[in-house]
Amino acid sequence: MNKMQNITEILDHNAKTWPEDVALVEINPQELESRHTTWREYSLIESSPIEAFRSEMTWREFNEKANRFANFLLSRGLKRGDKVAILLMNCIEWLPIYFGVLKAGCMAVPLNFRYTAEEIKYCINLADADTLVFGPEFTGRVEQIADQIRHLKMRLYVGGDCPSFAESYSSLVSYASSRAPAITMKSEDDAAIYFSSGTTGFPKAIVLTHECLLHSCKVEQNHHGQKKEDTFLCIPPLYHTGAKMHWFGSFLVGGKAVLLKGVKPEWVLRAVSEEKCSIVWLLVPWAQDILDAIDRGDVKLEEYDLSRWRLMHIGAQPVPPALIKRWKSVFPHHDYDTNYGLSESTGPGAVHLGVENIDHVGAIGVAGYGWQTKIVGTDGVTPVKPGEVGELALKGPGVMKEYYRNPEATAEILKEGGWLLTGDMAEERDGFIYLVDRAKDVIISGGENLYPVQIEDFLRANPAVKDVAVIGLPDPRLGEIAAAIVSVKEGMSLSEDDVNDFCLALPRYKRPRKIIFAEVPRNPTGKIEKPLLRKRYGADALVAQQNGIPA
Repeated sequence: MNKMQNITEILDHNAKTWPEDVALVEINPQELESRHTTWREYSLIESSPIEAFRSEMTWREFNEKANRFANFLLSRGLKRGDKVAILLMNCIEWLPIYFGVLKAGCMAVPLNFRYTAEEIKYCINLADADTLVFGPEFTGRVEQIADQIRHLKMRLYVGGDCPSFAESYSSLVSYASSRAPAITMKSEDDAAIYFSSGTTGFPKAIVLTHECLLHSCKVEQNHHGQKKEDTFLCIPPLYHTGAKMHWFGSFLVGGKAVLLKGVKPEWVLRAVSEEKCSIVWLLVPWAQDILDAIDRGDVKLEEYDLSRWRLMHIGAQPVPPALIKRWKSVFPHHDYDTNYGLSESTGPGAVHLGVENIDHVGAIGVAGYGWQTKIVGTDGVTPVKPGEVGELALKGPGVMKEYYRNPEATAEILKEGGWLLTGDMAEERDGFIYLVDRAKDVIISGGENLYPVQIEDFLRANPAVKDVAVIGLPDPRLGEIAAAIVSVKEGMSLSEDDVNDFCLALPRYKRPRKIIFAEVPRNPTGKIEKPLLRKRYGADALVAQQNGIPA
């Protein structure tokens, strides 16, 4: 391909070069749990509802669907730079919708499927979204805020039984032209808005350009050597930069992707076996679950054809070296890589370990393809001395353009010369970067960000709670779990069951996994002394307890 100006040119190229090759496969294994036939065999049964558990799409179909959606948006008056929010679970329509938005010259705005109704409204307003595309899982949440998002030009529903406050995506878009719209885009044009949050949990809207997205494709393909014959197994949610930008490496070379709607070990292994997957990106808990299932005998490797599987890579949270040692003992032929990035750097790969550096597991690695790194002091600019701890800074074509309509926050993170401050404390040893601690208090549990202030504010609404602090504690499966240190008001009582019952009003992933009743230490300025709490209840304290040393 000649030098590309925007990421949709890759889709055009793939559709022209390999029109009848399969681009995407969606698998919903819950439909077949009780069946002993293979997914492919079951799909050949004439009366089987194939679309209920396995569907596929060629590059030609992918491109035509994207074109239809682009032309539909343009016919409804959307113009260059307008924003289209996407609120969908992983499905085969997700990526054609995303690329249809881009082909119209609009900006895609993926939304986290965990968002509450209020968070959905907040992000729609923050991004100035003009249209919302949503699926059946979100009907209730969207209905709650329907009267508060009247400014939207369209609410498009993807699925059957369209609610009264929306329009049917499929019935409208199917009549649009499948020809490419006459829209030209340059690499510096805005392409998408993704959301990131600080310790307060309030999202910031990250503007990524087509250059950012194109560079992400090149980074992933350079790091992991995707070829046309590779098949990528995609399990994480597509709203997140991690899943989509790892898929970009396969997208660049026309490789097939399998969207697996589930994380059970037997489903992962069965997908790899039957779809001939060669690359799998996992979170730490999923990798651990696979190994545990093998150890228990719940899955037997000899029942699967895993001969094509060549690479397992992990990102989104710290990776225990013991896990990778264990993985390599079970899958000695697998290449392994750790990937580091953030949404402000267009997802993973700004730093990566590299498959050739497995002897340095524990480090996040070295600067990725086309990236520069440095570790800076408190001024955010001057590098620290080798071996000293400082804040990790990144520079490269994947650095975000800005926080949308937030110049103050942009100035805090983007520094002179195009350097991006990550908020992560790190040090360099023997040429490799190691994360030391996060400057922010965000807890990463199973790859999801938990924001302590949100949980603390919720718990403080309990009339028996005097004070509360939420910290992350190490967990062998999830990386970290949220622990609530609760101080009870004098004369009142509160049990662990009481707190857990109170937290049922929170989304499951935000509920504290551990409750500790103790005083909450604060410094003279009133700030909670979280470093002290982490020392008191974290990894060091656990080791001390195991050795019989008082905390």
